[in-house]
Amino acid sequence: MTDERQRLLAELRLLKRRTGLSLAALASVTPYSKSTWHRYLNGDQFPPRAATEALARLAGTDPGTLLALWDTATREQPGPTEAPVPSVRPRRPRAPLRALAALAAMAATVALTAGAADVLDRDTDQAVASCRGGVCQGALPSSETCARDARTERVVTRAAQVVRLRYSPSCATVWSEVRTRLGGAREISIRAGQDELSAEYPGHRSDGYSSPMLATADPRGAQACAEVGGKPVCTGPDR
Repeated sequence: MTDERQRLLAELRLLKRRTGLSLAALASVTPYSKSTWHRYLNGDQFPPRAATEALARLAGTDPGTLLALWDTATREQPGPTEAPVPSVRPRRPRAPLRALAALAAMAATVALTAGAADVLDRDTDQAVASCRGGVCQGALPSSETCARDARTERVVTRAAQVVRLRYSPSCATVWSEVRTRLGGAREISIRAGQDELSAEYPGHRSDGYSSPMLATADPRGAQACAEVGGKPVCTGPDR
């Protein structure tokens, strides 16, 4: 572990103590599970930028200095830019989705209209990745630049819901996006191999519409799902 990464880890632990929150409490107000926070704070896994910023804000601290330290620690990580993907217990294909609560401040806001789904396919010609691979994992695409070159890999429509599997080549990540005219709480999930992340939103029309990102160089094995008002919809596997 580099000196800068050790400094970052010490700062994260200090901020966690300052919040007064347990790991379970941190998991309840962020898109990261208790075990994921445990890996971040033990130094077993390098935290994504969004998790670092979220912890600083929860501790009532300006995240600017901490994010500058995160940027330096990222550049000094040895080996390839892609961090290892965290291991997740195997899941049966029809197992219930595992929910992770999302910070309201981190959730993207969008006006949901019948024709809003078309906006998702507008890509930019030039995109510079703010993170890549495992460094992006767990972050929302709206908090990074990954949405700039994102493309829709698969889409499924059921009644008033449109669910899309999105992939960013520059960030090497996938995520799920949903457009819906249904009310009620929604859970948006992304699966790739045995890994799965999801975000829950209480159901207001201005709530977020995206799952966190999963790291993968090949989107063909990923599956996007959303459950709105108790109605689950998933994209089919790429055969």
